[in-house]
Amino acid sequence: MAPGIVGEFMALKEEAGADLLAMQLGDFYEFFGEDARLVGEELDLKVSQKGSGGETYDMAGVPVDDLGPYVTALVERGYRVAIADQHDDGDDVRRELTRVVTPGTLLSPDDDDARYLAAVAADDDGYGLAFCEVTTGRFRATAVSGADATARALTELYRFAPVELLPGPDVRGDDDLLAALRERLDARLTLHETDAFAPGRAEHTLRERFGDAVDAVDLERAGAVAAAGAVVDYVAETGVGAVASVTRLGTYAADEGVAVDATTRRNLELTETMTGGGRSLVETIDHTETSAGGRLLREWLTRPLRRHGELRRRQSAVAALADDAVVREGLRETLADAFDLERVASRAVSGSAGAEALLRARETLSLLPELRGSVEGSDRLSGSPVADLLAEPDGEAVAALREELSALSDDPPKTLHEGGLIERGYDEELDELVARHEAAVEWFDGLAEREKRRHGLTHVTVDRNRTDGYYVQVGKSETDAVPDDYEGIKTLKNAERYVFDELRERERELLRLEEERADREYEAFCRLRESVAEAADLLQSVGRALAEVDVACSLAAHAARHGWCRPELTDERVLDVEAGRHPVVEADVEFVPNDLYLDRERRFLLVTGPNMSGKSTYMRQAALITLLAQVGSFVPADAARVGLVDGVYTRVGALDELAEGRSTFMVEMQELSNILHSATEESLVVLDEVGRGTATYDGISIAWAATEYLHNEVGAFTLFATHYHELTTLADELPRVENVHVAAAEQDGDVTFLRTVEPGAADRSYGVHVAELAGVPGPVVDRARDVLDRLRSERAVEAKGAGGDEPVQTVFDLSSGEFRGGDGGNADADADADTDDDADGASVDPEVEAVLAELRAADLETTSPVELLSTVEEWQRRLEE
Repeated sequence: MAPGIVGEFMALKEEAGADLLAMQLGDFYEFFGEDARLVGEELDLKVSQKGSGGETYDMAGVPVDDLGPYVTALVERGYRVAIADQHDDGDDVRRELTRVVTPGTLLSPDDDDARYLAAVAADDDGYGLAFCEVTTGRFRATAVSGADATARALTELYRFAPVELLPGPDVRGDDDLLAALRERLDARLTLHETDAFAPGRAEHTLRERFGDAVDAVDLERAGAVAAAGAVVDYVAETGVGAVASVTRLGTYAADEGVAVDATTRRNLELTETMTGGGRSLVETIDHTETSAGGRLLREWLTRPLRRHGELRRRQSAVAALADDAVVREGLRETLADAFDLERVASRAVSGSAGAEALLRARETLSLLPELRGSVEGSDRLSGSPVADLLAEPDGEAVAALREELSALSDDPPKTLHEGGLIERGYDEELDELVARHEAAVEWFDGLAEREKRRHGLTHVTVDRNRTDGYYVQVGKSETDAVPDDYEGIKTLKNAERYVFDELRERERELLRLEEERADREYEAFCRLRESVAEAADLLQSVGRALAEVDVACSLAAHAARHGWCRPELTDERVLDVEAGRHPVVEADVEFVPNDLYLDRERRFLLVTGPNMSGKSTYMRQAALITLLAQVGSFVPADAARVGLVDGVYTRVGALDELAEGRSTFMVEMQELSNILHSATEESLVVLDEVGRGTATYDGISIAWAATEYLHNEVGAFTLFATHYHELTTLADELPRVENVHVAAAEQDGDVTFLRTVEPGAADRSYGVHVAELAGVPGPVVDRARDVLDRLRSERAVEAKGAGGDEPVQTVFDLSSGEFRGGDGGNADADADADTDDDADGASVDPEVEAVLAELRAADLETTSPVELLSTVEEWQRRLEE
């Protein structure tokens, strides 16, 4: 029989196309062969070897009632797990696949994070995308087009960060896009059947699920229809029942959001830190009380908006709550008792919600009148967006559902078949069964006392166990006095157990009543759960309202605690920040605030200054203030005026990806390439040390060219930190570029970083001083200073003055293409530099003459900076030779 079971297992697994199969055998779900070994290793299950017919096989199992947590753990590790249930029809025992649980269709995750299932399909104009969050029923679709459609599609996918992705047929054939998806998304790529993406079938699938509601949304693009239809088809095909939770089809315009790609999310540490230590932005500002609120806050931070109306509504909610601390803290205290109604709704419609979930839903619904009362009683909050949010759900419908859920026991059993689920008054037939069952139990409760009186016994107890059922136990000293109708069933050391005819008859009746009651209670519970499922829209509406109030309270509490201001949102191209601060850094240290001003005539800031002086912090805080403003939050500043941006692009830090075969410099250039291709005039760009991963002149050339391109071709607001002081001359050549620097003070060899940003370029980087601060040994620091002094001297071109031996330092000015004397432009020195003979009368080397001739002939008006730098480098090489 066993090899047949294994054969059946392998056939079902192949049919499911899953990574793992759990097949029911009686009271256990079993895994066989490789599946057993994998599950044993992943979940620390005991793997046993069974033998039959001379063959052995591995086997691991879990009890039927305990399968859920094991499947959740496996799916969260990225596996597709198929479930085969056993059906027993008398002599016919068969097993059938009932569902396949995947990362994107898991209904009971261990965490509170959103778990999106996504699909992407190509059409003639670009790509259609669909995103479904089955644990809450959220479902959205969009389309992107244009020359940068691929980059825009990737950006949308980065924003939603799906756990599972269904690429359409055309996408599967695009090796570059597939490679980008695999590289940048932490998602399982699942190849769903091609026909599900066919526009005709996809539209039919959507109409079957949403009916005429499909006509009310904008799904004109074939790609969006294909992606949305494929997602619904896939969720339905898995059999987990999750498709029933997808009750609304929503569309959105991709350009409503701010482009924040994976690199920028990482560099700005929005949701996780780059090094694993410290705190991310969301960890810093998240004071939400509910899991749904925390999930929504993370969603807002990773998907900022460009819609003035929605952002101002959020701002007004935060402002009202920030102004009324008493009511705000009261709301937060009440919200602490709220349950995740969106997920309850999803589980109810899939038939997987238990009694505890429905009980918590009832308790959460009862909070709504209390929250409304608190808001309506506040002068600041009454009439605010907070009041509108809480007023949106239908109060009468909420009260009716809460009343119906009052049928659920206040202390329900852990399983749905034990009895004690439903209060009296909900089901008349159940009430009658409960009364008869309680009477039967009461008979057994009084049996011991009755037997004592009836037979004159003193040591009598009545109990029940799985082996013996109900029995009467009499102490050894009185066994001779038991009546003749007592039948002994077990002898113990100090007692004897008996049964008798009436006891058996009463027990059979009790067991029948228990079974009937449990079945009827389960039926009543299912009706109750069905009522909740029918009210899924209402639950989701209440859940979203509570989550948004929770987020607004969280942002208001943080703003009030840290002195954040309400930014003015404008369509002007401006970023005007007064006394801005970094939202994470300010929470841990005494922060030195700085101003920032950008507009159409001042778009590009070259930021110089010492290492560790705060350049990166200054630039990051500019990006974070912009993003927070476009979340609807207050911002860390005394005042701020923010022109909405369409994207924030960053190139910060140098995380090596050598393990993936890419050098630091290659990563840097790929990130720069993405910025130069994606940023627009309405974007914000933050660049930190572009070009430092290669040779100095190559680095300067790339940084110089990138600056010109961003200034002349893109026009984005840009903050560019650099140690290439040669770049600072661009402020004289490009009209919208300005220099700023982070100041430092030096006295008697000691350097103090002032953390203040001031106009103009820095003259030094203080790298050796930073080495000393970092704890580099004294002899190394001293030697570094000696080498630095020597290098500085060697970089200067020495020429003797006409009247003496005093050397004159001469440097080459990149902006003018001329040599300048270190004495401020000594004309005699310049003249000496052009003579054919030096002071000693020695003739000038012919190669030097050639270089000078080429220098005199150079046309600086038509020579690009990159070409000029290359030429200068060649001149230096020839002079050294």
